[in-house]
Amino acid sequence: MSNDHRHDGLAGVREGQRKALTIALVANAAFLGAEVAGGIAFGSLALLADAAHMLSDVVALSIALVAQRLIDRPATARHSYGLQRAEVLAAQANGVALLAVAGWIAYSAIGRLGETTDVVGPGVLVVATLGLVINVASAALLARARGTSLNMHGAFVHMVVDAAGSVAAIVAGVAITVWDAEAFDPAASLVIAVLVVWSSWGLLRDTAQVFLEGVPRGMDPADVEHSLMSDADVVAVHHLHLWNLASDVPALSAHVVLAGEKTLHDAQATGERLKAMLAAQHAILHATLELECHPCDPAVDEPPRMVHPRTHAP
Repeated sequence: MSNDHRHDGLAGVREGQRKALTIALVANAAFLGAEVAGGIAFGSLALLADAAHMLSDVVALSIALVAQRLIDRPATARHSYGLQRAEVLAAQANGVALLAVAGWIAYSAIGRLGETTDVVGPGVLVVATLGLVINVASAALLARARGTSLNMHGAFVHMVVDAAGSVAAIVAGVAITVWDAEAFDPAASLVIAVLVVWSSWGLLRDTAQVFLEGVPRGMDPADVEHSLMSDADVVAVHHLHLWNLASDVPALSAHVVLAGEKTLHDAQATGERLKAMLAAQHAILHATLELECHPCDPAVDEPPRMVHPRTHAP
């Protein structure tokens, strides 16, 4: 399988992601005005809280859509890998936005606890139900297209949390309509705030992992090393490093000691075979292999578990 074919496959995935983001953006933007109007007309903080989160959804989906277009820009002399991490930056921005929204919701809800307000329960119930339908449909659409992209995952999390917020608003609407329990309105808002904080924490954690060039989630360096060592021409592997260019584009660099005294042509053929194996078995499309005829001296940044004294012994 050639690099061109692998990148063509990734381009197809990202095109599907852009379409999903566009549909979700249009649907949420169209409903946002209705939810704000409903929250004001029916006196519901839960609806306004959910509308604030939906506003963050619209912003988040817009950021995600822009990021999806940026990552497909070709590499330049200034950005040799292109703008692959634009989508990770967008996901991190969405995580911060979620925290800001949670703070506003919590502040407003706490201030309203104990107050007597005139909330129109049936109106809250109708608007929240419509919001839930849109949120669930958008979440399902993004779930099918997200793959391993943190950018898409961030947009998906926004939709899921907003759906949970709509459920909380529905519960408040039922409680107000049936039992005249208006305290459920700010209480539901606090539940929404907690959900938003929980979702933003996971998103910020995962984006920080990418920016700190940690090992991609779900990938074990020992497994990758074993795959390289399984090749008959490989004697040893060291200085193996794994990180993400974009959240769905893992990269690798490693020193690989080959058996015997190979010609440059044979070594290059082995290297290409190893790269094809890494792409097929581990979805690593960007691999840099330094092929050696004998082990080099261990570097100070060599992970201790990657050193193989028996292989390196004279």
